[in-house]
Amino acid sequence: MSLFKARDWWSTVLGEKEEFDQGCLCLADVDNSGSGQDKIIVGSFMGYLRIFNPHPVKTGDGALAEDLLLEVHLRDPILQVEVGKFVSGTEMLHLAVLHSRKLCVYSVSGRDLICIQSMDGMLMVFEQESYAFGRFLPGSLLPGPLAYSSRTDSFITVSSCRQVESYKYQVLAFATDADKRQETEQQKLGSGKRLVVDWALNIGEQALDICIVSFNQSASSVFVLGERNFFCLKDNGQIRFMKKLDCSPSCFLPYCSVSEGTINTLIGNHKNMLHVYQDVTLKWATQLPHIPVAVRVGCFQDLKGVIVTLSDDGRLQCSYLGTDPSLFQAPKVESRELNYDELDVELKELQRIIKVVKSQGIWPMPEKEDDLKVYAMVSSNFDPVSQATDVEIGTDVVPSITVQVTLQNRIVLPKVKLSIYVQPPLVLTCDQFTFEFLAPEMISTVSFSVYLKRSYTPSDLEGNAVVSYSKPTDRNPDGTPRVVQCKFRLPLKLICLPGQPSKTANHKLTIDTNQSPVSLPSLFPGFANQSDDDQINVMGFRFLGGSRVTLLASKTSQRYRIQSEQFEDLWLITNELILRLQKYFEKQGIKDFASSFSGSIPLQEYFELIDHHFELRINGEKLEELLSERAVQFRAIQRRLLTRFKDKTPAPLQHLDVLLDGTYKQVIALADAVEENQGNLFQAFTKLKSATHLMILLIGLWQKLSADQIAILEAAFLPLQEDMQELGWEETVDAAISHLLKTCLSKSSKEQALNLNSQLNIPKDTSRLKKHITLLCDRLAKGGRLCLSNDAAAPQTMVMPGGCTPIPESDLEERSVEQDSTELFTNHRHLIAETPVPEVSALQGVSE
Repeated sequence: MSLFKARDWWSTVLGEKEEFDQGCLCLADVDNSGSGQDKIIVGSFMGYLRIFNPHPVKTGDGALAEDLLLEVHLRDPILQVEVGKFVSGTEMLHLAVLHSRKLCVYSVSGRDLICIQSMDGMLMVFEQESYAFGRFLPGSLLPGPLAYSSRTDSFITVSSCRQVESYKYQVLAFATDADKRQETEQQKLGSGKRLVVDWALNIGEQALDICIVSFNQSASSVFVLGERNFFCLKDNGQIRFMKKLDCSPSCFLPYCSVSEGTINTLIGNHKNMLHVYQDVTLKWATQLPHIPVAVRVGCFQDLKGVIVTLSDDGRLQCSYLGTDPSLFQAPKVESRELNYDELDVELKELQRIIKVVKSQGIWPMPEKEDDLKVYAMVSSNFDPVSQATDVEIGTDVVPSITVQVTLQNRIVLPKVKLSIYVQPPLVLTCDQFTFEFLAPEMISTVSFSVYLKRSYTPSDLEGNAVVSYSKPTDRNPDGTPRVVQCKFRLPLKLICLPGQPSKTANHKLTIDTNQSPVSLPSLFPGFANQSDDDQINVMGFRFLGGSRVTLLASKTSQRYRIQSEQFEDLWLITNELILRLQKYFEKQGIKDFASSFSGSIPLQEYFELIDHHFELRINGEKLEELLSERAVQFRAIQRRLLTRFKDKTPAPLQHLDVLLDGTYKQVIALADAVEENQGNLFQAFTKLKSATHLMILLIGLWQKLSADQIAILEAAFLPLQEDMQELGWEETVDAAISHLLKTCLSKSSKEQALNLNSQLNIPKDTSRLKKHITLLCDRLAKGGRLCLSNDAAAPQTMVMPGGCTPIPESDLEERSVEQDSTELFTNHRHLIAETPVPEVSALQGVSE
């Protein structure tokens, strides 16, 4: 920040919410008064043209009514204003106004010409009111800044190739006309000369503006303002000097030559600063009240060197450099003796007030539901006509169900957005809703349908409706962002059908309860195939897509068994069973219902899903690398063929066409393989999330974890909603579990002092992750407690009913493990290690 500020001589604000740019400001004696006093001409993108003649009574005054000479609305946006001798037969100055599709010259000694550059790179030259010619610049992509050098009779611009180019006016005049651009090559050669550049200089960046100055007849300079540098060129394209700028510039103006061979330049930047350079030397820096987009130097009221700046929002200011003396004197501090008793009483009173405020809350925030309430209701029946489209689930009829979301607001709310989220492969008929305006006490309702699109199960049946809106406040009239969400649960029957129970299965789980067993048809009324009394303790489920799950209830004990051929399919039925049991006993008035898990934690099955997911990630990385190599090879062959085809002397292709065709087929095959692998990876990640949910549930039942501890486990094992190649599940979960092992589950302060790697990279294999998961379960079994602070509670002695084989962390621990924990989790593939439940007899007579 500069020590000095630009002194305000005269200023005003133009219009309301108008926009301006560097071509919208011009200083000249536009009314031809002959007094040598400049007027300020300003045009805006809204089409307003204003002319000011500032004459403040005292320095710093604002604009008076008589300062505005002219204000007219020209309807079309004004891109640039210039003053010159644009009309033939007169020496008077005239005002030229450039609109988007027309050029207007107004009346407000020699001859001036007008050159206009269009968006497609065409230069149109007007000699007074007559159109002279038009030329297309070669290789033009986007128009750049344009200036005319009278000394060399050249137009100088910066092309899209980031190089400064100079074109002689004579070459432009005799080159091929722009109207004949579409002619054939032979016709072009006969109609005029080819347009060639006089000289070119690569500056390596885009240019913001170009200015050509000549303060004596011996030399002229071309000034180019880039995005990061400031260039000064000779009129033949050689660099005189360049200056690297510290801040991003916004405008510039070379305005005078104080000493022989040097030029002074004003450069404004986006930090509200105006710098004065003499060649490359910074001579002065001053602070502006706005970011200038245009700067000029003029003469007003016999005051020379007034700096006129214009911002993009219409702040026009005339200022000068220098300092004004400060007349402020600091008042003398009143000296008095301190009364410590009074200060002590005042301190106690302030502490009492602070304590009261802390207990009540510093900011009494109202409840979000006071402003907006959100309700979600899931229909109890399927849609009469299924809304499922483009499903990929074999021959099963895919149903859809309607969800209705209701919004009830208390105050006026503009632009309310409602977003709906469900777990894939569940999809919505519409997931985004926008309400432009909600009146007070207004009730708005939207409906949408949900259905299963692919032949595998989602990781959760819970959906979420999120409403975002802005609530205006006294401090922020535009509104403070607020979010309200409402969760809803989809029925199991949306993705599952009644099925035949199975006697055998690869994966089995047993859940213990403290209450007598409940009849399964009463828990799952929509999935009972038979009403026989001997079948009330067994039930089969078939997911859309084919996989089956069997649920059995013990007749003599308080146990339930869930079994399936796929490990991840156990999750939804197990979770649904526990939720329905809790709801059933709540209706019965029983509040002490509890469930537990006493079997072995199925780590081996879980690890197999992790390995499968990781293998697909590695395959995807290899396929993308191979696809990149084939794409490079394909482009190289194309370049070789193009060179052969352009060669005037025919040459054999040497089987390049065959190689091109073979490489193209490989690229297409690899692209299909990448797409297929991405689909398999997405499916594997969904299955991994289902298995992870199941593992968290079993660990919580196994160690009787609280809701807060389960939330910590979910945050560690389910950090990602979407699996990406750059940041995947394995490295993220490994970092989270390592943090738990080194903080709340650490065995010593030495472990807590270890620093984790801050970079997450895809690992070489999953052995480290599997070791950490096993160690986590082992420390939980030994009494570890999950918490967010580093200070964990003292370990409690617990009996391990099962669990994970501990990973030795030292030689001493390894010997103790061999003695004490030889038989822990000896077989992970067979989950049921306890005494078989006697309800197996219920399966007798059930056909498969």
